[in-house]
Amino acid sequence: MIGSKKLKYFRFKALFQKEQWLAPAYVAVDDKGIIHYLSNKPEAEGSAIEAIAGYVIPGFQNSHSHAFQYAMAGLAENHGSNANEDFWTWREEMYKCALLVGPDEAEAIATMLYSEMLRHGYTHVAEFHYLHHDKDGKSYSNLAEMGERMVSAAKTSGIKITLVPVFYQKGGFGLEPQIRQRRFISKTVDDYFKLLEASKKVIKNYNEARLGFSVHSLRAVDLHDIIKTFNSGPRDLPFHIHVAEQRKEIEDCLAFSGKRPMQWLLENLPVNERFHLIHSTHLDNDELQKLSVSKANVVLCPSTEGNLGDGIFRMKEYCQSGGRWSIGTDSHIGLNPLDEFRMIDYRQRLITNKRNTFSNDGASYMINESIMSGRKAMGFNEAEPFAVGQPLDALVIDATSPLLASAQLKNILTTLVYTGDSVNNLGTLVNGKWIVKHQRHKNASVIHDKFLSAMRNLANR
Repeated sequence: MIGSKKLKYFRFKALFQKEQWLAPAYVAVDDKGIIHYLSNKPEAEGSAIEAIAGYVIPGFQNSHSHAFQYAMAGLAENHGSNANEDFWTWREEMYKCALLVGPDEAEAIATMLYSEMLRHGYTHVAEFHYLHHDKDGKSYSNLAEMGERMVSAAKTSGIKITLVPVFYQKGGFGLEPQIRQRRFISKTVDDYFKLLEASKKVIKNYNEARLGFSVHSLRAVDLHDIIKTFNSGPRDLPFHIHVAEQRKEIEDCLAFSGKRPMQWLLENLPVNERFHLIHSTHLDNDELQKLSVSKANVVLCPSTEGNLGDGIFRMKEYCQSGGRWSIGTDSHIGLNPLDEFRMIDYRQRLITNKRNTFSNDGASYMINESIMSGRKAMGFNEAEPFAVGQPLDALVIDATSPLLASAQLKNILTTLVYTGDSVNNLGTLVNGKWIVKHQRHKNASVIHDKFLSAMRNLANR
């Protein structure tokens, strides 16, 4: 007890604190999951302690998610022998999926997805949400109906969410929207702000929901309206936007505006720490340098970027210049954050033929950077995740798994990052409570059944 608060005590084999391990780690949380005690020694008074043979690292932030796309994960992989398959052909399959999903299905899909994110160690997701209208493209009576379903899914699964309603207006640079995009479209800036206002109301349904705002991309909104949206938008929310993902996007932007996408963005908006620039795959030297010093954050989605053939972000140069970044799972073809880290590092090794992508300890750098910049993507400050006064959001990994059980403490983190498999995850804590334990979500049966029912309704798998 501290004052009038009854505390829950844990003992872990070790807990990672940015630069070093606390071993053993005694942690006490109140009934809201806020850390009140953190030490390598038990509290003098003594209390009942839940002892766990596990290594604890901070829960990860998933900075970019399109939840409905989980329904088509793995379904766009059969290619004809002469087919010229690329991002743009994949996008047509995505449109088909988007036109199938009603509110009930969207919620069931997102709940299943979020429970799987939790199983892999994500404890917060930024839902980049543009499936706004009904299947005919008409607004629901509640403008934020589909966003409300994302919040409800997060609440049921136990993940924290930052809902990012997306402004989507065009079918391409200077083009009217396609009929297949009808569920995404807000015709004007005012229409988008009405949607954003409605979204402010639905996040009140869940204490762990926050709000961001967004323009989908330069190709999806009139350039003048992008400037107006940001300048007239909220001053206290993170701003998310896709940029420079595909080479065709670069070519189209040049032809339409005379500027490359990142060049246009840097010249026309006050790009700073509030900006979360998704993908940023194709940058020239000048763009890379200016972006690195802007304090903006790139959101990398390596499994999706690889699956779509987007290209390889210039990570080594970006990091050497002090650039900031976080990770997301985008289309959810992969959900393991450790896989995302390995892809980031190994792609640089393959194109540079060098093994030192990052100076010093790459494992701790990737974990720390993705979490700290990920917190900003969610709308939080950069407070240390494991500190008195912060919630206990954590991934717990089995310390008895063969490689970890045989490793010295100084080698644990590199072993985790470079050999880790989600099968070794003991569980995930959110606000000091087990949401997933021994690979099973606390509401697994209900979530799974509703997901299967939704997928039978879609009949797309």
